[in-house]
Formats: sequence, C-alpha cells, structure tokens
Amino acid sequence: MGLASQVMFYGALCGVALVVGSVVSSRWWTPSAQAKSYIQHVAGGLVFAAVGVEVLPDMLERAIPGAAAAGFILGVMLVMGIEFFSEKLSEKRGGESPWSLIGVITTDIFIDGVLIGVASVAGGEGGSQALLVTIALAAEMLSLGLSMGCTLRECGLSQTRVLVTSALMGFAPFGGAIGGYFFGGYVNGAWTEAILALAAAALLYLAVEELLKEAHEVRETPLATLLFFGSFFAIMMVDMAS
Repeated sequence: MGLASQVMFYGALCGVALVVGSVVSSRWWTPSAQAKSYIQHVAGGLVFAAVGVEVLPDMLERAIPGAAAAGFILGVMLVMGIEFFSEKLSEKRGGESPWSLIGVITTDIFIDGVLIGVASVAGGEGGSQALLVTIALAAEMLSLGLSMGCTLRECGLSQTRVLVTSALMGFAPFGGAIGGYFFGGYVNGAWTEAILALAAAALLYLAVEELLKEAHEVRETPLATLLFFGSFFAIMMVDMAS
C-alpha cells in the first residue's frame, strides 16, 4: 500500500468509526442517561489525551510563542463563534439546537485527520506513528459517535437525518488526512505551531464545554471517573510504547 493510499485508509477508518457509533446509539441502542455519561467520560478522556499526549508536547518542542498565541486565539474564536450561532439557531427553533455539537465535533475531527496526514508524512510508509495515532483517534471518534447519535435524537432529528448528518461528518477526517498529507511536507515552523494551537483549543472546548459539561448533568459515579482516567491512561501508554 502506497503512502497516499495508507493516509486515505486511515482517514476513512476514523470517519467510519464516527458513523458506526452514531448509527448504533441512534437506531439500535438508546443508552440511559447514566450510560451516556459513561460514554462521554470515555470520549472526554480520549480528547484530553489527544491534547496532552499528541498536541501540546509538539507545540512545546517547537516553542514559537507568537504563532501558538495566534493559533490558540483563532481556535477559541472559532469554537465560541460556533456556540454563538448555535444559540441564535436555538432561539429561532424554540428549543435546543444540535449545531454547536455538530460544528465543534466536525472541526475537531477534521483537525484530527490533519494530524493523521502530517504523522504519515513524518513517519513515512510503514511507520508506526500514524497507525497508533489513527487507532487512538478512531477509538475517540467511536465514543464521540455514540454520544453524538443519542444527543441528535434528543434534539429531535430523525434516524434518517442522524445517519445523513453523521455520514457527511465522516468525510471530515478523510478530507483532513488528505490535506495533512499533501501539505505536511510544505507547512512547517510557525504555520505548524499555529495549527497545533488551534487544534488544542478546539479539542479542549469539545471535552470541557460539550462532552464533560453534559456528562455531569447526571450523578457522578466512581466508574465514570475511572473511565475518564482509564481512557486517558490507555492512550498515554500506547504513545509511550510507540
């Protein structure tokens, strides 16, 4: 398998994981509020791990403060802009709008795809770095899909609309991976630092303001805490083993 085909396969795998999780939770299995909280704790731990294990170490190693500040500020403005327009849509609809969650997750998984493409270029064909990143991100997207599917159903979307929405979102990591592959060899230095900082902002917002905020609306249990830290620990161990 050539490197380009490998990148496309990895990006598609992450997209499929998101769609599978969304379809399962919206059609065949409707988790209880407590089960949904458990899923969101797992997804939150995986997202925090992606920031702490993959993104921040690379940012600190590059150490370009100006670019990092610009990228982080842009990322915060982006996710807050998505939240602002989502609230406006909610007011017009007279109820909760799913577009904030959809917008933030789409932004997040597109950036995840870019990371896959960049890691593939850095590691070359047959390198283990991109494969491990893909495994971690596919697990994250499966958890996100499970959480997203039931959330979209609660917001009033039909099963068909959930399927179409998740399928369209599934193209985001695929497109991001291709973009990261083609531009990974040319984008470096300050531009890479800014992209990583933007990714950190989007990932932190997804975990804190979307996943864990909703997860804590139900009673917190020791199992939920263990799932959060366990998912973080698993990704940390995978990264250390690589």
